Amino acid sequence: MNPFARKKWVQKRLDPINDRLSELDQVNAKNAQDIKDVDARAQAGIHQAQSTADSANQAAQAAGTQAQQASNAAQQASGHVDSINTTVNGLDQFKQTSDIEVAFRPGTSTLTADSRQKLDDLAAGLTGHQGYILEMEAHSPASGSVGISSSERLNNAVKRYLVEEHQIPVYRLHSVALGNAQTASTSGDDGAKETRIRSNSVHIRLMENSLAAQASAPPQSAAASTGAEQP
Repeated sequence: MNPFARKKWVQKRLDPINDRLSELDQVNAKNAQDIKDVDARAQAGIHQAQSTADSANQAAQAAGTQAQQASNAAQQASGHVDSINTTVNGLDQFKQTSDIEVAFRPGTSTLTADSRQKLDDLAAGLTGHQGYILEMEAHSPASGSVGISSSERLNNAVKRYLVEEHQIPVYRLHSVALGNAQTASTSGDDGAKETRIRSNSVHIRLMENSLAAQASAPPQSAAASTGAEQP
């Protein structure tokens, strides 16, 4: 056989194989590119998912911080409300811290030296003090309207002295003229046996607001003058 013819015959047989190989190379190249594209997209998706997760985690942490701050603010507000309620509830809560008895000579509403000294000691203990009132009960041996008028003059004498000599505000002075009427402070120990009113006097009780005790000390000298124990 002619060598040229043989070569041509071999080439004819090889051409389909080469074409097939070329086609396979193209398919492999395309598959490789597709795999590369898929991997790139997968990596981008993973990165995006991680970024989204990180953002969500940061948002969750921020929300947790805000929630804690809101809880702290709510607790502070609740404490403030409780403090206000305590203040409001304590506005009209008074407790006796001391008391004195101011005696008058029969038939007169003029303060004696001893009575003035008692009032001076009482007023000295009230200097700079807040949140107190003075309750005054005036008694007289006389009965009926005569006793009431007499005891009213006693109250007025005491109030005038405290206001003029010691500048005690009038609104802190609360008085009642009882004449010869019996009260818990003038009756017997058991509350049943009554003692007759025999002298002209004004019983003064120092009443302190519970809130005032938080701001300033109770008036020491007023209590010391009567030996009353401080609460």
